[in-house]
Amino acid sequence: MGTQSRVHVVAAVLVDDHGRVLLAERPASAHLGGYWEFPGGKVEQGEATWHALQREIREELGIELLQAHPLIRISHDYSEHPVLLDVWRATKWQGVPHGREGQVVEWVDGEVLPARTMPPADKPVLTALSLPPAYLVTPEPDIETGEFVRRLAGVLGAGVSLVQLRAKQMTLEALRPLCLEMRTLFKDYNAKWVINGPEEWALALGADGVHLSAQRLLSLRERPLPDSYLVGASCHDKEELAHAERIRADFAVLGPVNPTGSHPSASSLGWRGFEALVASAGLPVYALGGLQLADLDSAWHHGGQGIAAIRGLWRSTEELRRAIHDVGSATGLGATANAFAKTTTPG
Repeated sequence: MGTQSRVHVVAAVLVDDHGRVLLAERPASAHLGGYWEFPGGKVEQGEATWHALQREIREELGIELLQAHPLIRISHDYSEHPVLLDVWRATKWQGVPHGREGQVVEWVDGEVLPARTMPPADKPVLTALSLPPAYLVTPEPDIETGEFVRRLAGVLGAGVSLVQLRAKQMTLEALRPLCLEMRTLFKDYNAKWVINGPEEWALALGADGVHLSAQRLLSLRERPLPDSYLVGASCHDKEELAHAERIRADFAVLGPVNPTGSHPSASSLGWRGFEALVASAGLPVYALGGLQLADLDSAWHHGGQGIAAIRGLWRSTEELRRAIHDVGSATGLGATANAFAKTTTPG
């Protein structure tokens, strides 16, 4: 069913200084009455999405939404109510949120958020909310891994909280001592890492999950790891994105958006091509290919979860901190590393 025949609904995710998320309870008489949802409502004909979001939040919560960025768009077919759910992450507002229309509203701790009874269309939103806007893909580690570990510690210290270890030239046994050091680092920085390789390696090395190549993705008929692990997938087209959703991957990486130094002859999508593919995806999608943190706003406004990068994130600690500060100032995320940490824990 095309998006034009769907009811266009906007919703805002508000997160307070304690990491709690604001939910509203649907009236008992409404469709899915008693369920908890992100506040928002229908876009009126001819109304711009941002203006609709501001209006709905003003009407429902009595606050003025000053700044937000797109988080995820989900098409969902309820039996009689096909919807296009357009969810934004609020970063700045004025006033104290309250149930202006008499509805119950509640600040909910991120860790227990997945336990709330919510409409099915909101479930991918929880996943998007649990993921940070920046996803580091590491370069190949050297045989002497000391410098690699030091650089990784600096990147984590600057605020990156999701990392893909890409070590195609190392055996499982060679990776064990490196990953032992990595697990300590990630625990210290409350960050997560996945390995680009066989899912059995993720279990053997104590990773938080696995990142699937496009070839491995298409060979699967179901999710390769339990829900307590992260599953990411590399995608290049609509078919691969659809299959990632089908096997219930947590997120995908799509590219290349721009030409890259490692693959200069590869055909790039451009932002319009990226947006067109992401529009039909039912999971969070990172943009990849020649990107920097300065491209984060472009990724958001073209439907992406954020950016994935090697060179753009594998930088000195001070360079990365300055880049995160600049991005935070420009987007309203704030200038601290905590802005790049996850908010919720996937259920």
